[in-house]
Amino acid sequence: MEVVVVLLIVAAVLGLIGLASGVKVVKQYERGVIYRFGRVNALPKEPGARLLVPFVDKMTKVNMQVVTMPVPSQEGITRDNVSVRVDAVLYFRVVDPIRATVDVQNYQFAMLQVAQTSLRSIIGKSDLDDLLSGREKLHEGLELMLSTPATGWGIHIDRVEIKDVALPESMKRSMARQAEADRERRARIITADGELQASQKLSEAADTMAQNPAALQLRMLQTVVEVAAEKNSTLVLPFPVELLRFFDRASGGAPGQVGSPAGTPGSAAPAAQEVERPPAAPEVPAAEETPGIEDAGRAELPKAAPPQIPDPRTSEE
Repeated sequence: MEVVVVLLIVAAVLGLIGLASGVKVVKQYERGVIYRFGRVNALPKEPGARLLVPFVDKMTKVNMQVVTMPVPSQEGITRDNVSVRVDAVLYFRVVDPIRATVDVQNYQFAMLQVAQTSLRSIIGKSDLDDLLSGREKLHEGLELMLSTPATGWGIHIDRVEIKDVALPESMKRSMARQAEADRERRARIITADGELQASQKLSEAADTMAQNPAALQLRMLQTVVEVAAEKNSTLVLPFPVELLRFFDRASGGAPGQVGSPAGTPGSAAPAAQEVERPPAAPEVPAAEETPGIEDAGRAELPKAAPPQIPDPRTSEE
């Protein structure tokens, strides 16, 4: 009797262990692919607790979330012969867990290899300007190239984007010089356009002031007011050019000369008449040089005789 009880207890324990091993929990973002004696079931298991036949069924869980996969940098030569290094990022998700586990051994590794190959291919077919500014078309081309094999593996490509384009230093310097030259060209064009518009407006203003001379006087007074508004000690005194011309004509003509212009009948003498010069004074001959007082004094003074030294022999005698 005791042996039967022990056997029943052992059987119950084994049953509980088998039941526990047969119960599987599938999460909300997962799907379960069941293999019964190595053969896959047609329908995957939905989220929740699922009971499997112990030692008969085997379940593989497949993640249905969107996978973000960075594509390593790929070196290539563009269509216009520029060496670049491009890296991208790939977003995809599994839509058919059975095909993703049965038709391909490792769908994530397979997608990574296909993404690298497609990125190198798109680099060789594109120009440098397209890689820098026209990336939308490149993204569409990459997505189309990846969707062809991914559809057969039960994978949906959400989007593919180029992250960065690394250029050689020489190319960066060349592009910087080109951009600087283009900005300088646009600045010169804008400056020239402003000068043209300003000259047109000044021409119109000059025509208006020519019709009304008082406008020029008012403009001059306005300029004086603008200068006086500044806090400075400079006094601006406008001087008409016509007054300078008047003084120039007045200084060039002879005083009191009135008549018609030269060359006409009855005209007066030319304006610039030579004025008679007074007779020059007769030249006075240069006076002869007379000896100076010092020289005369030196001549009159007699020369003093040198002192005589007595001979010692004479004194002895």
